[in-house]
Amino acid sequence: MKSIVRVKGKGKSRVEPVDVLDQEGYDGLEVDVRLALIQALLPLGLMKVGEELEEEVRSLAGDKHKRNGHTGYDRWGRQAGSVYVGKQRCRLYVPRVRDTVKGREVPLQRYQKLQQPGEVDEVLFRRVLHGLSCRNYGECAEAVPGVFGLSSSTVSRRFIRVSKRKLYALLERPLGGYDFVALIMDGKRFGEDGLIIAIGITREGRKIVLGIVQAASENKRACADFLRDLIKRGLRYEQGLLCVIDGAKGLRAALDDVFGTRAVVQRCQWHKRENVVSYLPKSRQDWFRRKLQAAYNEKDYPDAHAALLVVRRELKLINESAAKSLDEGLDETLTLHRLGLIPKLSRSFTTTNMIESVMAQIAQKTDKVDYWKNSEQKQRWVASALLYIEPRLNRVNGYKHLDALRDALQTEVNHRDNKVVAA
Repeated sequence: MKSIVRVKGKGKSRVEPVDVLDQEGYDGLEVDVRLALIQALLPLGLMKVGEELEEEVRSLAGDKHKRNGHTGYDRWGRQAGSVYVGKQRCRLYVPRVRDTVKGREVPLQRYQKLQQPGEVDEVLFRRVLHGLSCRNYGECAEAVPGVFGLSSSTVSRRFIRVSKRKLYALLERPLGGYDFVALIMDGKRFGEDGLIIAIGITREGRKIVLGIVQAASENKRACADFLRDLIKRGLRYEQGLLCVIDGAKGLRAALDDVFGTRAVVQRCQWHKRENVVSYLPKSRQDWFRRKLQAAYNEKDYPDAHAALLVVRRELKLINESAAKSLDEGLDETLTLHRLGLIPKLSRSFTTTNMIESVMAQIAQKTDKVDYWKNSEQKQRWVASALLYIEPRLNRVNGYKHLDALRDALQTEVNHRDNKVVAA
């Protein structure tokens, strides 16, 4: 073994010693290990591929022009072939060996192993997901000398194969191992259709994609079936879940239908504010937008509720419809206030911004699709994007206070149960 040590200037990072294989060390490795190392560099890899294949031929048929191989095995020329080096498929000439006794070719095991694509489909999938079109994939691959450029149909088939696995992995992922304290749901439009997406927040503050369901709108039946499927997959809600939604009536009814008193709903304050001011002329919208936001910024429930009632009285004087919009679900926009958690968790749980951010990241991956052919295509793309995004999501702001949220939810659930018993 040899060692190379590089030390940068004062105050900069120090590079640790790197072990470099010499020829003797390389020759001493197992065949599978050597084949894996070969695939690290394309030009050197192809050279080493030839050496590996020649070594296997020599072990079978002996050296060229000598009869020191196995009896009945002869060298038999060569033919065009290809192997995977790194993540590319490369052309080369492959030596051949013939079994003269049985009258047939002897397959080279090392050549067969190097023809296995390994993670190539996964790499291709990521490239297409990041924006490289199937049509241009072959042209980009051919920029590397000696590399096969895959046809658009081949790339498309491989992308479909991998994205199907992603979709099934998402829809069938067990949820029983997570301790969720919050659930956030919203929909994203794809032409005439929509996909409803659910994200769970664990007690440690991690964001976990729970699943997706296709529905033309956030209607009660579709949402309820979706929630029941999450429960079948192990979603636990008995201790209470803070459910952050935009106010869709179908989704709200589904939460009551499936979770009952365990669904502690926080309606999105941003959506409520924008819905209210949409009834007003533009000249008055900014004024009432600021008034509503000032009310929601109050730290205590009585103060916030009183401030909203003041805004309501002002709205009734100029627009009855705007006042009715504010009335609808008003108290559920103050759920975190009522739980006493506004100073700790307002940034994360008073709006659906958390899932809106995920939607924006999905759009970066899916907006490049010009034509949606069918339902499965939409779900494959969205599921693939979600599983790519998920490990890159930051923990929620205020995650250190999620134990306090769990305690507050348990208190709320017990209070509701006592009210039911008393009734």
